[in-house]
Amino acid sequence: MTYVVLVAWLVQAAVGVLLLTGWFRHGRAHPRVVIAHVVLSVAGAGSWVAYVLSDQVLYAWAALVMITIGNGFGDNMLLRRTRRMGGSHLSTANTYKLAVRSIFDRRLPFRVGFHALFAGVVYFSTLAICIVDTVS
Repeated sequence: MTYVVLVAWLVQAAVGVLLLTGWFRHGRAHPRVVIAHVVLSVAGAGSWVAYVLSDQVLYAWAALVMITIGNGFGDNMLLRRTRRMGGSHLSTANTYKLAVRSIFDRRLPFRVGFHALFAGVVYFSTLAICIVDTVS
C-alpha cells in the first residue's frame, strides 16, 4: 500500500508541476503562498520516499505534517481564487462549498480541480498508513 500512496504522491506532484509552470508563465500574485505550498509539498514527498525506502514510520509522520501545512497553503490559494470568482462575501465554509461546486461545474480548470480534490486522496491515504504502521 505504501507504493500505491507513493504513486498518488507522484501523480499529485506532476499535476502540481503543471500548475506551477502555468503560474510562472502568467506571473500570478501571492508568490509566498505558492512557494510555501511547493516547498512543503516537495519536502513531504521527500519524507515519504525516505519512509518507503527505510520503513521508519517517523518519516511517514513527518510527511503527513508537511502536507498538512502545505495543503493549508493550497487551500488558501483555492479560496482566494474562488472568492475572485464571486464568493468574496461568503464565509470560509461557504467558500469551500462554492469551490467544490465550481470544480464539479467546471468553472475551474480541470488541473486545478483535480489537484484540489486529489490532495484529499493523498492526505487521507498517507494518514491511514501512518496510523496502521504506528499501531502494528
